[in-house]
Formats: sequence, structure tokens, C-alpha cells
Amino acid sequence: MSKQPDSLRTTVVVPTYNERDNLPVLVDLLADLGVPGLHVLVVDDNSPDGTGDLADKLALEGPLPLSVLHRTEKDGLGRAYVAGILKALDDGADLVVQMDADLSHPASAIPTMIEVLRTSDAAVVIGSRYVPGGSVSGEWKWHRKALSLWANVYVNAILRLRVKDATAGFKCWRAATLRRIDVGSIRSNGYAFQVEMNHRVVKRGMRIAEVPIRFEERAEGASKMSFGVQLESAVMPWKLLFKKG
Repeated sequence: MSKQPDSLRTTVVVPTYNERDNLPVLVDLLADLGVPGLHVLVVDDNSPDGTGDLADKLALEGPLPLSVLHRTEKDGLGRAYVAGILKALDDGADLVVQMDADLSHPASAIPTMIEVLRTSDAAVVIGSRYVPGGSVSGEWKWHRKALSLWANVYVNAILRLRVKDATAGFKCWRAATLRRIDVGSIRSNGYAFQVEMNHRVVKRGMRIAEVPIRFEERAEGASKMSFGVQLESAVMPWKLLFKKG
């Protein structure tokens, strides 16, 4: 028998590195949603600003169920997400949300994303900047907007994903989808990680849904985007295209 909506466990996986100022704000926003069965899993990469210690405090005193996965090295967003997703699955999550800690992803969209999974055959729902109704912060410079749009055109031209926001990092997954795509075997990082996840879904004949969001500029702290991440993101679609199996 399938679980009733109120009995579903939804785990929000939030990787952190120096997000001490943003994390408690995000946790409050998630708590205010009132989503039944909502848990937060913070994956901290040994942040020197004490984010991990703050997360431990929130686990004890915060407004909703929260656990912390402490990692000893900072080896990329993709690795942090894989570790967090695998733990969420091991802990019994029915749905897993990927979400950045920097407040760029609107927590208010999560109930809509969950509802789409509950009422459709979608394997995963993306919070999309580029479907009708979606947008990006007015603080984005024109060249950043152009780069983001070009990255999506580039990825779709190579891999035929038919996804408007192929590089998006705000997603809600069915646990069964994550197991079917063997998320633990993914080795890419950054935006390439998001693309590889989407590619595996499409290759297995499953459907990706998109709901509109407004993507905001990070509230506090500095972006973690490096040249290495950008280079990997440019090369990865070609590796996926020619990969056998």
C-alpha cells in the first residue's frame, strides 16, 4: 500500500561551507512551510566559520527535525550532495529536496514541488528559472544571465534533455528515482553534477517536471563557483554523450 501524503518523509539536503549567517534563516523558512514529515539534513564540509557547530545547535534547539553530516574535506558540491542524498535514503526518506544554503532558492516553492510529485508521473521536479513564470534576481549582471542561458542551450543541444533549466540545483526527487539512477555512482561536481543527474533520468525513460521559481542573489557570503567547476561543466555533456552503457 502506498503511503498517504501526510506520512511521507521529505528530507531537504542542504550542503554548507561558510554559511553560518544564512543557515538559521533557511531553517526558519523551512519550518514556516508547515510541511508534514519535513526533515533537514545539513551536509557541512568542515566550514571554518563554525557553520557545522551552529548546525549541531539547530539540531538540538531548532524549530524542526534536523540532522548534520560532518565531512572532513571540501571536495565539491556534487560530492556533498551524493553523501547527503545517500544518508537521506538510508534514513528512510520518501522524497529528497536538493537546496542551496545561500537563500537563492525559494523555500516557498517546496510544497508545490512535492504536490507535483504526488499528483503526476514525474520522477523529479526542478525549480526552474526559465519556464514561464520563472525569473532571476534583478541583481544579476547581464553577462551572468547570458552565461546561464547559454549553458542551458549548450547542454540541451548536446544531450537533448528537453529541460528548460538543465543546470538548476533546486530539485525534489522521489527516493525511487534516486535509487534507479544509482546516485551513489555519480562522480561529477558543480553544475556538471546537476546535468549528469538529469541525463540519467532521461536515459532511463523517466520524466522531469519543472515549476517556476524566482532565483535570488545569495544573501550573505561569497559564491563557490571556480574556473575548475566551469571547465568540468563544459566538458561533462560530451563525456555523457559518448559514454557507453
